[in-house]
Amino acid sequence: MSGGTRPAGERGSATVWVIALAGVLAAIGVAAVLVGAAVVGRHRATGAADLAALAAAEQAVRGRSDACAVAARVAEANTARLTRCAVDGAAVVEVAVTVPVHLGPLGVREATARARAGPVSSAPVAPP
Repeated sequence: MSGGTRPAGERGSATVWVIALAGVLAAIGVAAVLVGAAVVGRHRATGAADLAALAAAEQAVRGRSDACAVAARVAEANTARLTRCAVDGAAVVEVAVTVPVHLGPLGVREATARARAGPVSSAPVAPP
């Protein structure tokens, strides 16, 4: 077989290998895109939770009673949905949000995140 001729049974086998390799590479590419979308969704949820908690904590420190409503508006502005909001007596706010993540053929899933914000001191803060 050193003369470059191949037996008749091996003709076209390179085509089959190239097609198989292309299929494997396409599957790896799709998996990478789906994992990337999930990671981006998680980062969006974390950012929305952080911003919502900070906005609500500002309202709580100022003594306003609408801290959770502000958190919901900030979450909504970041394409998230506020699922939990709690304000304690020390003006510390804890929020949880969900963000829809579109994963193509796998459908729409949700990424969730929680955040906490408030004054450093644990003593109750008097309204200004």
